[in-house]
Amino acid sequence: MSIALIDYGAGNLHSVHNALRKAGADGVVITADADVVAKADRIVLPGVGAFRACRDALVAIPGMVEAMGEAVNGRGTPFLGVCVGMQLLADAGEEFGRHEGLGWIPGTVRRVEPTDPAVKVPHMGWNDVTLTGPAGLLEPGEAYFLHSYHYEAADPAHVAAVTDHGGPLVAAVARGTIIGCQFHPEKSQRYGLSFLSRFLDWRP
Repeated sequence: MSIALIDYGAGNLHSVHNALRKAGADGVVITADADVVAKADRIVLPGVGAFRACRDALVAIPGMVEAMGEAVNGRGTPFLGVCVGMQLLADAGEEFGRHEGLGWIPGTVRRVEPTDPAVKVPHMGWNDVTLTGPAGLLEPGEAYFLHSYHYEAADPAHVAAVTDHGGPLVAAVARGTIIGCQFHPEKSQRYGLSFLSRFLDWRP
């Protein structure tokens, strides 16, 4: 099985690669080649940093967004977005102005605004992942988070899991063969590796 790990300058690229291999993947290809992505059995989009910078870097790769869209939305290739890689699934992000996302799962990425002023931003460290539906690809547990912006999904049915940081925040979104996690599976030890292993076995 081929897993295309998209290389667009994301800072967590190699740690995600190592985590996928520890989770049992033996066909991971780090690539910026749209043709490789188009033919892959699984696609993983990592991401750290600002929404706009990640979006601009992804769009700058010739044919990449089109190849991703054809594979995922056209043929149903399983897709995983991690952290900003998840946020890019939204219609738009509001970090440093409003910027267009992929629009695959309707919603907007906005700054975390805790209801309790004592709660710090960014949301950093271990926190609960609470499912909004039955366990499956995701399971309840604790994962590692690091973010200042969060996904506000337009349709609650697309929210697969939540966490709490001065109020509820989306921990994962899902639609069809697409899943995105705000937490970092590559930093979430056993919980993260277990999640990645299930993604590799996923037959949506």
